[in-house]
Amino acid sequence: MSAINPDEQTAQQLAGLRPGAADRSKHADLGDGTLVEAPGERAPLVLNDRSAHDVTEIVCGYAENTPPKWWLPAFLIAASSTGLLGVGVLYLIITGVGVWGLNNQVNWAWDITNFVFWIGIGHAGTLISAILCLLKQKWRTAVNRSAEAMTIFAVTCAGIFPAIHVGRIWFIWFVFPIPNYNYIWPNFQSPLLWDVFAVSTYATVSGLFWYMGMIPDFATMRDRAILRLNASASAGEKKKLPDILRAYIFTLLAQGWRMSSRHWHRYEMAYLLLAGLATPLVLSVHSIVSFDFATSVVPGWHTTIFPPYFVAGAIFGGFAMVLLLLIPIRELYANFKDFLTLRHLENMSKILLATGMMVGFAYAMEFFIAWYGGNEYEWYVFINNRANPAMAPYWWAYWAMITCNVLSPQVFWFKKMRTNPLVIWLVALFVTIGMWFERFVIIVTSLHRAWLPATWHMFWPTWVDIGIFVGSIGLFLTLFLLFLRFVPVFPIAELKAVLPEADPHRGHGDHDEPGADVHGGGHGELSAPKGAH
Repeated sequence: MSAINPDEQTAQQLAGLRPGAADRSKHADLGDGTLVEAPGERAPLVLNDRSAHDVTEIVCGYAENTPPKWWLPAFLIAASSTGLLGVGVLYLIITGVGVWGLNNQVNWAWDITNFVFWIGIGHAGTLISAILCLLKQKWRTAVNRSAEAMTIFAVTCAGIFPAIHVGRIWFIWFVFPIPNYNYIWPNFQSPLLWDVFAVSTYATVSGLFWYMGMIPDFATMRDRAILRLNASASAGEKKKLPDILRAYIFTLLAQGWRMSSRHWHRYEMAYLLLAGLATPLVLSVHSIVSFDFATSVVPGWHTTIFPPYFVAGAIFGGFAMVLLLLIPIRELYANFKDFLTLRHLENMSKILLATGMMVGFAYAMEFFIAWYGGNEYEWYVFINNRANPAMAPYWWAYWAMITCNVLSPQVFWFKKMRTNPLVIWLVALFVTIGMWFERFVIIVTSLHRAWLPATWHMFWPTWVDIGIFVGSIGLFLTLFLLFLRFVPVFPIAELKAVLPEADPHRGHGDHDEPGADVHGGGHGELSAPKGAH
């Protein structure tokens, strides 16, 4: 029955007197119970009937308890890979950029490829969180914190490459308009300088957006540490050093947060303003990155489709990276599936499919405009430098890009595929690889054959190219693993806001428990939640 003319059972569900998900476990096609498609029934966003107290215990437990056995080996591997970055950059600075596989014709290659790749991933994280916040999508609570963290770490990796590709890294400060005795000023007409301002502004806003969303959780972590210290003092036990450090560090980070209504009001206003500021900023920043290419006259770059094409690709690659990281964590962390459900994975798979089709449309339009414009040099780049296996040396990179970015997401037309975590993870992996190949194809295949055949040169990476790129991946994973270890992975207060007990129309006797901290303060009992162990 509909909500307008409900039967007795539907009326009780609407009134909050009967839990709407009572019989979901009996239906195999509902997966974990969140894949319900009934118009009058809303899928749960948190599973296993978790209370507000349970949410605090589980999410804070990820940062407070001993890490799982897999965490330390994974961290050591990632940190060791980061060492390759340090070795490669140091060798590059001492020797010069000639240690890369660059030549007179291909003077941009893996350095700018990796820069645009990481910038794309970084732009998507804040865009995901900000747009879903403005659209009031409650399912964002499972992915927004990780997506925002991913932004900060990806921009950190991206910032390395513009600095080291200039050759004389000790002169990188010349890109800023700082008064100097050399009378050298930045060229404000260059899109490369626009990158400096755009990326630095975006990194600042993204950092503020991420930090602002964590302030209530920092206060919860602070209060829990202080409670444990007080309990130890009352029992005559020695205070534990981790709790002392948490109390001091999170007290500083919480900035005096006291869970008052005034604090919540200002927090929500500031968070909404930052979300509104971040959304157009993301669109403009990745458009500016595309101007590095679109404002040139190089065939394969000189096209007006690049700004929307790059933005769609950033969202596409960003969602893929979020899925690539969170699906393994979902399997490895206890109770993670209660917050990141199959419904969340399905929603992100749908967005991946939609943005993949946008990217595929952009690929097709490039060929159409090259043909319709009648520019023989442009047409030559797309056919004989990229697509034609008989003529294009890098045809394998182009078709790897098409296979990964256009063909692989098409499996998400089938519900069984977009609700299967393994399939979703494999597609996300293919998309991540494909988005790197996209940047490689755009840059290298447009440069390696210039106007005269005598200047044609092939590009092949050296061990320094590969080592610095692998090291940047190691840096990204190292930072993400530290984030998982020391910071609440989910926004605790926002998770509690989507619980059934937060619904004002819900019955008061359905889920009230002693010690349940409904308002997000984390002041309830510190006992383990149901199923936590």
